[in-house]
Amino acid sequence: MASADVRQELDCSICLEMYKDPVMLRCGHNFCQVCIDGVLDTQERSGGYSCPQCREEFQDRPVLQRNITLRNIVEAFRSSQLEEGKTGIFCTYCYHSPVPAVKSCLHCEASLCDNHLKIHSKSPEHVLTDPTTSMENRKCSIHRELLKYYCTEDSACICVSCSLAGEHRGHKVETLDEACEKKKQKLRNVLQKLMTEREETEKRVQSLQDRRRKVQEKSAGLTERVTALFIELRRHLEDLENRVLRNISSQEERISLSDLIHQLEIKKEDLSRKMEDIEELCNMTDPLTVLQESDTGDLCDTEEGDDEDRERHDRLLHDGGDLDVFGISHTLHTGLSDMIKGVNVFFNIQEASDILLDVNTAHNNLQISDDMKTVSRSVIKQNRPETPERFQLCFQVLSSQRFSSGRHYWEVDVSEAEYCRVGMCYPSIERTGGVQTGIGENNKSWCLWRYRGVYSGGCSLRHDNKSISTSPNLSSNRVGIYVDYEAGQLSFYDLCDPIRHLHTFTTTFTEPLHAGLWVIKGSITISGGERRREK
Repeated sequence: MASADVRQELDCSICLEMYKDPVMLRCGHNFCQVCIDGVLDTQERSGGYSCPQCREEFQDRPVLQRNITLRNIVEAFRSSQLEEGKTGIFCTYCYHSPVPAVKSCLHCEASLCDNHLKIHSKSPEHVLTDPTTSMENRKCSIHRELLKYYCTEDSACICVSCSLAGEHRGHKVETLDEACEKKKQKLRNVLQKLMTEREETEKRVQSLQDRRRKVQEKSAGLTERVTALFIELRRHLEDLENRVLRNISSQEERISLSDLIHQLEIKKEDLSRKMEDIEELCNMTDPLTVLQESDTGDLCDTEEGDDEDRERHDRLLHDGGDLDVFGISHTLHTGLSDMIKGVNVFFNIQEASDILLDVNTAHNNLQISDDMKTVSRSVIKQNRPETPERFQLCFQVLSSQRFSSGRHYWEVDVSEAEYCRVGMCYPSIERTGGVQTGIGENNKSWCLWRYRGVYSGGCSLRHDNKSISTSPNLSSNRVGIYVDYEAGQLSFYDLCDPIRHLHTFTTTFTEPLHAGLWVIKGSITISGGERRREK
């Protein structure tokens, strides 16, 4: 009875059910928040407010205070009742306190506790099941009989009358247990597929997380190394600056001409004095005085060293009177070049400055420059022997150098080419076929394809006759190509300012790589690893 008394105290006096989000009025009475809000809304239209339980009146709409303690008591009581009755279904006939039900009668549409089950009817029509609140759903809506079969044609649960005389007569039916087991088996198969898919998804997530962790670790390590590199570069720059400035200062001191200027200033003063003496004699009117002047010979004599001083003056002025700009520039250039080499060593990148074109692979309508750096399309067929290495139909040429390990970087100038491809390929690429032998048109080559017309232009990255990535036209006329053989990466860059990464092919290289050039009109020039800024 104590439990029943407590249960009654937890009921809202408006809805007569257990409190839901209980709130309290100033008078101390509690209600469900939704319930009291509805009452106050109704009272607002009548012009006054009062407590529905004690009728205490309020001048203004009362402020509702949440009763957290009462809410916790309700939740604790509800949880304890549910714990006692795992199903959460209570006996229909136990009015005073909730008693867990042990069975439900489909005929009576009621749930029964142990005590009420003992006195319940035992007749066949009173079918007992596990406690349930969906008893109406377990009966046929037409015949009001229990659903015992499953119509496979209509995918519906039916009663005996439906299968014998109803709309499902003649259909293939199964018992509920049989149909249920088949559906469960189907669901188990789906579950197995979902579990497999989830495992694969987890593996992909794990692989991506591992990849992200490696990238983060590599990024942190590279950041630390680059920071140290720039500290070292700043130190080298400061040393180079001091060395160049000292060189300039030394040259300035060496050619300052201070001694010669001082000597000439003395000579100029001496000449001015002689000029004054001569002018004074010339202004005398007494001939005897002029002729008897004892030191006039000294005034009229010129110094024997004038010619020698003049030659020395001219020599210093023209041959040694300027800074050695070339020497200063050479010192600066050498220092900067050493730093660039140091950066490449830091990143383990070898500049492919010694890339030369292999004339033995060049199509006979391609002209190769004397320095083996430039290829041009020529209308005049070159008189070269037809060899197995030479491309027969595609206007292509390969480099004589090949890359079988390490990291390498080289550049090409395509400013004079209207339709060209630049990239890398295996030495086993076909030489005698048609379009399929073009760089980027097979699985043995990778390229950037650049075209430029009167009205439009663009570029794309190609491999195995597929456009891997399409990008806007180049912003510059120079393309940078970087290969990391061991990592299986081949990257293309637009050498604008700032540099734009176009695409990186990732694969496993199985042969050495050669630089490859393909040109329809114009020319392409290889510039090795030297970095130049567009003007």
